[in-house]
Amino acid sequence: MTAPFSFELDATDGLARAGQFTTPHGVMNTPQFMPVGTLASVKALDPEDLHRLGATMILANAYHLRLRPGDEMIRTMGGLHRFMHWDGPILTDSGGFQVFSLEGLRTINEQGVEFRSHLDGSLQQFTPESVMRIERNLGADVIMQFDHVVPGQTEAGLARVAMERSIRWLERCRVEFDRLMREDPDAPTPVQALFPIVQGGIHADLRRESATAIRDAADWVGLGIGGLSVGEAKPDMYAMLDVVNEALPTDRPRYLMGVGFPEDLVEGVARGVDLFDCVAPTRMGRTGAFFTTTGRRSIKNAAWRLDPGPLDDECSCAACSRFSKAYIRHLFVSEEILGLRLLSLHNVHFLVALMRDARAAVQAGTFQGWSRDWLARYHSRSTSS
Repeated sequence: MTAPFSFELDATDGLARAGQFTTPHGVMNTPQFMPVGTLASVKALDPEDLHRLGATMILANAYHLRLRPGDEMIRTMGGLHRFMHWDGPILTDSGGFQVFSLEGLRTINEQGVEFRSHLDGSLQQFTPESVMRIERNLGADVIMQFDHVVPGQTEAGLARVAMERSIRWLERCRVEFDRLMREDPDAPTPVQALFPIVQGGIHADLRRESATAIRDAADWVGLGIGGLSVGEAKPDMYAMLDVVNEALPTDRPRYLMGVGFPEDLVEGVARGVDLFDCVAPTRMGRTGAFFTTTGRRSIKNAAWRLDPGPLDDECSCAACSRFSKAYIRHLFVSEEILGLRLLSLHNVHFLVALMRDARAAVQAGTFQGWSRDWLARYHSRSTSS
């Protein structure tokens, strides 16, 4: 593994793992949920909030930052770490999902993707090589390959085309990444790690083929699992994690991309996943939804109007330790910005703390029982009220 990156497993319990992933900007315990700061900002939260709730690594998005304010501008400002005043590890997604979600605004060919900016309609082109240069300028510790993403229910033929193209694009990413590491030593983060992405839809043979080809292609620092939680049923997602687990090396961190609901994190850890990310906790906070140990709730429910208790009785976040559901409901229905901020803070804290508890259970050798009991309790009540 390329210095200064390393990954060490501290404990296992079944397929669940507790480890330590070392990066140029610090060490992170796994399993871990990584808050998403698409535009170099985790919505409604500042870096001090994230440090206090225990987040270690956060995400930003190469597609969005390329369009605004520009990757070269961010490099001029010292890279993402200085620009957003975050001193911990950062991961940048390549923007593959964002580009391929621009239905009707993009054209895909073997060279790359040509698309219209969602901001001003300008014509843009992403190739594996250009994305590596963008991510080099941004200066994250971990950068993702440019891949071809398809919806979760895509039939096998089209899923194979996308999977095989992603493997070909990975090789082009690797060549350009290696060149930049040699010829661009003054980048904001001189030593970065490139993660490949396993694709294949919900087709076991394609997932296995993709994982095997990636595993055999290079000595990767870590590996991404993409193209899940994009429309397929949850049992299908879990089945694909089982397939991929069998094919991936056990001594590298595994990152399940774009997955961030509590039950999916617990199920993912049970299947050997180490890292997760999702915009869900802040997006849900902005729409009034919040996580609890007995399911998902809505702060707009009239039942909370006179409730003096916290959002969750077992949560120690800054929102739960200071404010009542009645007060936060008042803020939200009154369209006070603080209400959105408190719900977002609670949701991110909930997921970070959940992964901390999962890690402790793995280390204690009790994960299987802990996860079974946790999921039963979480599913014990409706998540729509």
